[in-house]
Amino acid sequence: MSNDKSPYRPEGTVYGVLLNSNDEFAALAAQMTSPPYKAPPRAPVLYIKTANTWNPGGGVVKLPRQSPDISVGATIGMLIGALATAKSGTAAIDSIAGFVLMNDFSIPHASFFRPPVKFNCLDGFLGIGAQTVTPGQAGDPARLKLEVRINGALRQTVDFSQMQRNAAQLLADVNGFMTLREGDVLMLGCGAARPLAKAGDRVDISVPGMPAFATLSHTLVEED
Repeated sequence: MSNDKSPYRPEGTVYGVLLNSNDEFAALAAQMTSPPYKAPPRAPVLYIKTANTWNPGGGVVKLPRQSPDISVGATIGMLIGALATAKSGTAAIDSIAGFVLMNDFSIPHASFFRPPVKFNCLDGFLGIGAQTVTPGQAGDPARLKLEVRINGALRQTVDFSQMQRNAAQLLADVNGFMTLREGDVLMLGCGAARPLAKAGDRVDISVPGMPAFATLSHTLVEED
């Protein structure tokens, strides 16, 4: 992790994860047992946030004409600092070099088992915190809570103690079917009640009581 003032930019692949919060899992439980799935997923459901989505704090998010509202996905990303192959939670956690605040914007949609690129990977649709926070500074990720404010009003709280898999277990389970490399980022997941924002809104994500995580802010505008 750099100590200079330049904004953090991922060096590897950024992965999102779905159905990891307890409320999101519960909200979609009925769909999981219906065709074509017929059972809850056994492994983490991942998707990729491509490089065109990366948007530093203080940036502008352009809303496509066909979508007057977009979903705000407040979350924290785990930065991989070494080749991650450990299959147990306690060993996997040693692969984490740091944490970064993220806003996983998306077009509202219901396809959670097969996340569509066209809804998740629009230009500027991943807000990224300016700096990474070391594991020592962050402490146990399960003790972290995020606040989402739109135009100053509190709209959501994301509690990472309420996850299906904690940070260590999530990383270990992903290691079970793929290798994460140094510089990759794995998000911890978002809550179910993702607030909607529209053009003209300012979205702020903060971690109360944790000044190491600077507030992540973006302004939404209409597409040219």
